[in-house]
Amino acid sequence: MPVQEMAVSPVKSLYWEQFPPMSQCRVYCTPIYHEGLLYVLGGCSETGMPLDSVEVLDVESQTWSQLPPLPTARAGAAAVALGGQVMVLGGMNQQQTPLASVEVYHPDEGKWEPKASLGQASMGITTVQKGGRQGKMPVTALEAFDLEMKSWTRYPCIPSRRAFSCCATNERSLFSLGGLQQPGPHNFYSRPHFVSTMEEYDLDQGIWLKPSRTSRMREKRADFVAGCLGGRVIAAGGLGNEPSPLGSVESYNPIKRRWEYVAPLPTARCSSSALQITSMMFVIGGVAQGPSNAVEALCLQETV
Repeated sequence: MPVQEMAVSPVKSLYWEQFPPMSQCRVYCTPIYHEGLLYVLGGCSETGMPLDSVEVLDVESQTWSQLPPLPTARAGAAAVALGGQVMVLGGMNQQQTPLASVEVYHPDEGKWEPKASLGQASMGITTVQKGGRQGKMPVTALEAFDLEMKSWTRYPCIPSRRAFSCCATNERSLFSLGGLQQPGPHNFYSRPHFVSTMEEYDLDQGIWLKPSRTSRMREKRADFVAGCLGGRVIAAGGLGNEPSPLGSVESYNPIKRRWEYVAPLPTARCSSSALQITSMMFVIGGVAQGPSNAVEALCLQETV
């Protein structure tokens, strides 16, 4: 699809909606949306211990309810909704080691059921693979799993090594954003530093595009959340060169090829969990002054 055909919503059409807070402050929780309900699974408490508690927000009525606890307390898990059921996979346990256990919630029966474990204990797994870190070294690998062929394809590596970066994708491109740049083999003595880098992988051409002068984000940030709304790439919150978490939010317009500020996060924070549905991007929990119970969503105003 040519860039010119992509509709990009005006900045003013993006606004924040604040939902009632969760009953528990959570960092590294796992959100999933299914049939009008926002499930928030596990995470870490104020003391850094994995949680087994599960709460559900009815998005329309803005009311929370508690579900039976997870059989295994976990943080940083993955989740998927399948055939009316919610499945949670992997994560980290109280001993801070990765989990292989898989559990399924049956809403009609109101109970959890253990399933066959993962072949390998895993934490921090995600449905959009983003390189990440192996041990303490950031990796630049970009790989995709084809669900039909059940095979992995390796793509050209992300151009720069960054930890705590974010990924977002639209129909045409994959974006690798921000993060903490680590010293490389050529500048071994430099210190890790926050960056405003944006690198764009063109899915049709199969190449990383050369960055333009305006493709860098307005602010250096890491450990933030990202998504796509109204044809724009969104980067919200995180950590930068400030002593406290960032509240700023910016959006990239792929037609103008530049970043613009959007209304800031009502609660400035980092280490949040993000969840994207058609016209909303939820930002859930994280760290503000301490662990946060805030639930806010960047919404796209319907234009008539």
